[in-house]
Amino acid sequence: MFVPVAFFAVFFAWPVVAIVTRGLKADGVWRFGRIVDVVGESDIRHVLWFTTWQALASTALTLLAALPAAYVFARLDFPGKQVLRAVVTVPFVLPTVVVGTAFLALVGRGGLLDELWGVRLDTTVWAILLAHVFFNYAVVVRTVGGLWAQLDPRQEEAARMLGVSSPAAWRKVTLPALAPAVAAAALMVFLFTFTSFGVVQILGGPTFATLEVEIYRQTSEIFDLSTAAVLTLVQFAAVGAILAVHAWTVRRRESALRLVDPSVTARRPRGAGQWALLGGVLATIAVLLVLPLAVLVRRSLDGGFGYYRALGDADGGTFLVAPIESVVNSLQYAVVATAVAVVIGGLAAAALARRDAGRLVRGFDALLMLPLGVSAVTVGFGFLIALDKPPLDLRQSWILVPLAQALVGVPFVVRTMLPVLRAVDERLREAAAVLGASPWRVWREVDLPLVRRALLIAAGFAFAVSLGEFGATVFIARPDNPTLPVAVARLLSRPGDLNYGQAMALSTILMVVCAVALLVLERLRTDRTGEF
Repeated sequence: MFVPVAFFAVFFAWPVVAIVTRGLKADGVWRFGRIVDVVGESDIRHVLWFTTWQALASTALTLLAALPAAYVFARLDFPGKQVLRAVVTVPFVLPTVVVGTAFLALVGRGGLLDELWGVRLDTTVWAILLAHVFFNYAVVVRTVGGLWAQLDPRQEEAARMLGVSSPAAWRKVTLPALAPAVAAAALMVFLFTFTSFGVVQILGGPTFATLEVEIYRQTSEIFDLSTAAVLTLVQFAAVGAILAVHAWTVRRRESALRLVDPSVTARRPRGAGQWALLGGVLATIAVLLVLPLAVLVRRSLDGGFGYYRALGDADGGTFLVAPIESVVNSLQYAVVATAVAVVIGGLAAAALARRDAGRLVRGFDALLMLPLGVSAVTVGFGFLIALDKPPLDLRQSWILVPLAQALVGVPFVVRTMLPVLRAVDERLREAAAVLGASPWRVWREVDLPLVRRALLIAAGFAFAVSLGEFGATVFIARPDNPTLPVAVARLLSRPGDLNYGQAMALSTILMVVCAVALLVLERLRTDRTGEF
């Protein structure tokens, strides 16, 4: 457990503490009164209010749109179900920059809605809410659908046989069992939308800003570190509360779960109602999930492959190298970040899976989720402040980028591997130890064969999220070595159709790479791994 703790202490806690200290401490004196001053500003209160209500609205809309799909994937069996499951999950592994770009191609200037009806929704809250539903749809489908598929349907059937109506049976039998999963999914969606950065940065324009966007603005544009530090603390407190509630709902979910083979619970649609529900879900997926991505691809191909060919040209200005080189950079960074995330996350999962793990070790499980909610902007800028002196003078080193990306990948590795490691029969390890096997050999001969598939799935998720990390990378990626998300953001910030088209082309490339990685994951997925 020492290695994961040391990694998070050096590359997460230290940078965050460094930037907060830099912002709230002057001449050796702490200025805690600055917290009251910042929170009392009307502009900051507006940001806090918008961050909260848009997260609540996004969560409600996501549940409304995705719960029918959770039922369809859990209870109905139909051709192409596995492919459709992968399609539903593609948006979640896409970088938020690509999500914002896709909706910009749909609802922005010259987008599909603009061409057909002269309607533009960019710089409106509706574009942000729709993009958040697009991004988090799979969280609800996988979290709730995964549990729904394992609930025994005979309990609800027994209630109906006793004279209870179908709606009442669902409300009294199925819903209470699903409630922890629904709550966990809602909390995760709220967390992701509360800390939204890339989507709001691209679609919100100057009108709308979440806490994360405001931290970025205060840090990189206004250079007001004290305000950024206060906002970081506010976001940290909010995320900590969300994760505490999430941990409680997960414990309830695990205690309520009764494993049933999902292949037994899924049946062919029967009756007009189920066929209509399946058709409605397919239509929702086509319009909400597939259409934005299709429009993104179409916009990248306006005028043929000219935008793709232009990616090979360096302009000597914003880009010191050709934008297409960002593809190679991102792949190299993501491979290194995946290796780091798998090692750190694997060691953490192994320690947490031990039945004799103490309360302190189990508490570290919740802390592993913090990089998903704490400001990535703060972490990125904290890297530049904290890691600029020996013995860790990494400010000019390329390794900073994969280290920042690995911080986001580790929670996915732990969440994927931990349930499988906990399911390994401890008697197998004890028998191997009695026969004289060393701890390393026990891991290699007993644990590794059982968790190999989960390990590959964890590596795939870590690769996908590392490839799309933007909040921290935007600070530490060097101009001569930009990543794909950073290159897309830079192109979108520059005027002209050529830059806009190149951003669409780069986003399409990034989408294809992420989709291929996800399809590989789907081939590896089993019924007990690969769910959120």
